[in-house]
This record gives sequence, C-alpha cells and structure tokens, in this order.
Amino acid sequence: MKNLIDILDLSTEEIDELLKKANDIIAHPEQYREKCRYKKLATLFFEPSTRTRLSFEAAMYELGGQVLGFSEAASSSAAKGESVADTVRTVSCYADIIAMRHPKEVGPLVAAMAASVPVINAGDGGHNHPTQTLTDLLTISREQGRLDNMTVGFCGDLKFGRTVHSLIAALSRYENVKFVLISPEELKLPSYIKKEILQYKHLDYVQTTNLESVMPDLDILYMTRVQRERFFNEEDYLRLKDSYILTPEKLKTAKPDMSILHPLPRVNEISTAVDADPRAAYFKQVLNGKYVRMALIMKLLGVE
Repeated sequence: MKNLIDILDLSTEEIDELLKKANDIIAHPEQYREKCRYKKLATLFFEPSTRTRLSFEAAMYELGGQVLGFSEAASSSAAKGESVADTVRTVSCYADIIAMRHPKEVGPLVAAMAASVPVINAGDGGHNHPTQTLTDLLTISREQGRLDNMTVGFCGDLKFGRTVHSLIAALSRYENVKFVLISPEELKLPSYIKKEILQYKHLDYVQTTNLESVMPDLDILYMTRVQRERFFNEEDYLRLKDSYILTPEKLKTAKPDMSILHPLPRVNEISTAVDADPRAAYFKQVLNGKYVRMALIMKLLGVE
C-alpha cells in the first residue's frame, strides 16, 4: 500500500503515468464511471477548503464511489481532544482511502503511519500540497505540451505558499527548467528550498521583486495569493497583500502562448479583466484537479 504525503514520494515515471491516466479520463469519462463502485473516500479536513475538498469528492463520485468525512476540525472528535492517529485508526474501519488536510505539517504523515488504508495529503500547513502539484503539472503539460525546457515564474507569497514549494520540487526533476522567483523581500522562497533543491541540483534561478522586468521571459506565470492566515500580525499582511496585481496592461509584454496559473482562491492578485485572456488557465486548472485526483485515487486503491 502506498500513501501520497509529499510529491517526491512519486517518481517522475509515476507522475507521467498519472498524467497519462488523467488525460485518458478527460478523453473517455464514460469508461471510468464504475471504477470505484462500493469504495469509500473519507475527507478529513481539519482546515477550511473549497476546491480541494469538493474536488476529491467530485473525483470519487465520478468514479462511482462514495464519500464520508468532515469539513472542519470543530465538527470532528478533534474538538474533544482526540489525536490524529486515533481519528484515522477509527476512520480506517469505515473507508477505503483517506484524504486529509491539516494545519500542522506532520498531520498527514502521522495519519499515514497510523492508518490501515492509503492516505493522501490534501495540504499540510505551509509545507506540502502534492495533489495541487499534480493538478499544476497536468495543466502545464496540457497547455504547453511539455514539462521540460521552459521558464517558470512564481509570483507573490513564495515563503508560505505550499503549492509553490511542491511545484518547484516536482519541476526540478525535469530537464532544462528555469525558475524566476518574484516576491517582496519578506516573502522570498525559504532558504532551505533554495539550498536543498535549486542550489543542490545546480538549477538556473533568478530572484527579483519586479514582475514586469521578467514578464517577456516566462512560459508559465504562477500567481499566488498573499495568505492572511499565515501571518502573525495584521500590519505585515496589509502592507504586503497588494504587492503584485496582474492586469491586462502588465501582460502586454508577455509571450502570446504563456500560461497563467493560480492555485486559487484569488483575492485581488489577478484582475478579473485577465479572465478573458486566452492565456488564463486557472479555471481549467480547477477542472484538471478533479481528473488528476481520479487518477490518483485509482492508483492508490489498485484499481485498473
């Protein structure tokens, strides 16, 4: 049995296999409608989520399975002081697979060690979000036709953005990917990621505070929201929240085939005027998330 806690739990071959399966689901949805009949997914969300939770639920329903779970810690026995390990031991008696989001980085890992069914990390604090990374990789490959030989710009909160951390780790394994890191000084990519991934692998990367100066070089622009919930004080959040706002004006120097991604939710960092731009791929990204989670659920349940 295998869990998915970190995107690096998957080899590039396994990632490519999942993306291939997701593309097949997109092409032939009717062939997958009964694949997980009588199987149950438990969604254990100790932290609020719209897209990820509903995406997992939609994925399981489209495979013919069923869903049980909770959407906030307050509506679970965690409110009574039950440990994560005890919660998943209990839930393992009712479900065939678990998707868990937890505010603490070790939450899903502890769950995987205690559970008797596969566990998927659906986001752990500011650390990891592997199924969002699979979603991003599927979107990039569908929009650009490849996962190598490209320049990827990450803009906004690179310090607390778990989606950024996971995607950098995943893309670092493909050939000739250059990284452009665009953020305020206070929200720069953590030094451990630079050291353990970018510098360790001798990868090409640039850090800047100026989005416009690098726009013409980018094949992918990955925008992120400055996350109020990760700040210790409101003043810092208010000072930094409008650091980068993407507008049609700023896109004038961008490549005609650049793709704009965003893990969502969006606050105001992408103007709604950009939504009509053919390069805007963030709502396609949402849909891709459902298909790649369908492929992942099947893989972890051993369903062919």
